[in-house]
Amino acid sequence: MRRSRTPPEPPEFFVDRSLGKHLMPNGLRQAGFTVHTLASVYGEQRAQAVSDEEWIKRSAVRGWVVLTKDDRIRRRPAELRAVRAHAVRMFCLTNANLQGPEQLDRLLANINRIVQRSQHQGPWICAVYDKRVAQIWPQP
Repeated sequence: MRRSRTPPEPPEFFVDRSLGKHLMPNGLRQAGFTVHTLASVYGEQRAQAVSDEEWIKRSAVRGWVVLTKDDRIRRRPAELRAVRAHAVRMFCLTNANLQGPEQLDRLLANINRIVQRSQHQGPWICAVYDKRVAQIWPQP
C-alpha cells in the first residue's frame, strides 16, 4: 500500500520594501498566500524607519519566510548577523533589472520550489532564478 505524501503547509511570507508595496504582496495574496509587509506589521509611518535588522528578526521570530530583491544583505555584516542569529529563511531575486510584473512572475513560477525549500531550517539565503532556486549563503 502506497502512502500519499501530504504537501507541505505553505509558509507565511514577509515581503521586503525592495519588492514594492502593492504589486508583489497583492499578487502573492491573490495566489492564496499569507503575506506581511513593513506597512502591515509596523504601520505606514513607522515602516519608513524600521532597520533591516529589526524586520529580519521579527520575521524569523514569527516564522515567516522573507522575500527580497536585496541580495546585498548577505554581504552586510549587521544584516547577515541578524539572518544567522535568528535562523532566517530568505529568498532573493538577484536580477535588479526585473520590473515588478517580471519579479512576481519569477516568484510564482518558482513557488513550488520556494514552498519546498521553506521546509528546511535556516539560516540560509536562496536566489530565485528563472527556473530554479539555489542557495547562495552560506555556500553549500
